[in-house]
Order: sequence, then structure tokens, then C-alpha cells
Amino acid sequence: MKIQFWSVGKKNEPYVHAGIEDFTNRISKYFPVQWTIIPVPKNAGMLSDMDLKKKEGETILEWLEPTDYLVALDERGKSMNSEGLAKFVQARANESAKRLVFLIGGAYGIDAAVLKRANYTWSLSELVFPHQLVRLILAEQVYRACTILRNEKYHHS
Repeated sequence: MKIQFWSVGKKNEPYVHAGIEDFTNRISKYFPVQWTIIPVPKNAGMLSDMDLKKKEGETILEWLEPTDYLVALDERGKSMNSEGLAKFVQARANESAKRLVFLIGGAYGIDAAVLKRANYTWSLSELVFPHQLVRLILAEQVYRACTILRNEKYHHS
């Protein structure tokens, strides 16, 4: 199974880049992993919030493969603890998912059509975080899940 992190927006800011890179490299010891930054549409400033979200959604739906297991990160999604995430990742691997795609939406969230396509909608927290920090938190939590699966010392329960 390959883990893909997709995020709408700009490239990683320097203040989070090193951390994201570090955790991504750590994850690669367990699963092939890749980041994809989905660019904001060129005419984003001319679009309404809803139209921008719809345009981003169209791009995401075009890029998804039919067999992708899509996890949409959304504040209205279900929450899970680190052990739950580990079980979730293992379940996808057991199901022989080819790609497990974690999606961080744009500034206005994820379009309804993408949420409908999502296999799971996950909330990291009831708090709202800057998208750059969500990337870092997501990478760290997936790494933590991998160490839990291997019964390694990183996670202390």
C-alpha cells in the first residue's frame, strides 16, 4: 500500500518544511509515501469561495483513481486517537488498498462532491489549524501510527 498526502495550497513554508520532510522520511521505512501539493487555481482571486472550492474539488476528483481509499480531513469528520489511526491504517493495508490518500482541503474546505467520494472523513481536532500545520500534524500522526503497528517505542500510551 502506498500512502499519499494531498494538500491544496502553496508549497510548504520553511517553518514546517523540515518537520514534514523528517516525518515523511520516517514513514517511508514502513510504507511508500508521497506528498502532492495541489495548486490553487490560477484565477482563484476572481472566484467566489464556493466556486473556488468547486474548482479545487474538480481537480481532486480528476486525480483520484477509482481504487483509491480517500480520507478527507474535515473538522466535521469523525475523530480517532493514535491507536485508532494505527488500526485504521492496518485495516486499509489488510484490504490491499493500493493507495491510501489523505486529503487536506483548501482555505474554504473540501467540496461536497469530494466529501461524497471520500471513503472516510476524519477530524484531527475540533480546533481549526493553519493548513501548513495540519500537514505537519498529519505526517507525525501517520508516523506515530506506523510505530504503534510495529510496537516501537515512539508512542507512549
